[in-house]
Amino acid sequence: MLRIGQGVDVHPFAEERPLILGGVKISERNGLLGHSDADVLLHAIMDALLGAVGEGDIGELFPDTDPQYLNADSKKLLSKVWEKISADGWRIVNLDCTVLAEQPRLSPFKSRMQSSIAEVFGIESKACGLKATTTEKLGFVGRKEGIMAMAVVLLEK
Repeated sequence: MLRIGQGVDVHPFAEERPLILGGVKISERNGLLGHSDADVLLHAIMDALLGAVGEGDIGELFPDTDPQYLNADSKKLLSKVWEKISADGWRIVNLDCTVLAEQPRLSPFKSRMQSSIAEVFGIESKACGLKATTTEKLGFVGRKEGIMAMAVVLLEK
């Protein structure tokens, strides 16, 4: 059995927070605003996984009204989601992600982010596609107000 899931997440910038994407600290400042560490990429991946198996979204699993998730490490949350899904016999065939950001330039961090994500699933980095692009100065991303991420996952049971 095969299942496809897609996830999208958006967070605005927050100057005094570290920027974490794909479980990798990109910078000490100019991070993203959110209840957790606001790792927009891992949030999109979690939603893609949950969608593929019909289990809702991360807002249901880890509500921002619950103080235990304040400043939570999204990589640990992703691990919890994956434990639940893999325990039901699912495995990742491949994952494909896109980060939309005018700043910072993400190409120097892409391979570390791919490795970080692949590590959670126990898959090869090549099974975890990752692209970064701008919006050519259009919209909230183009105005440097935040970052958006999209993820698609193919699961097999």
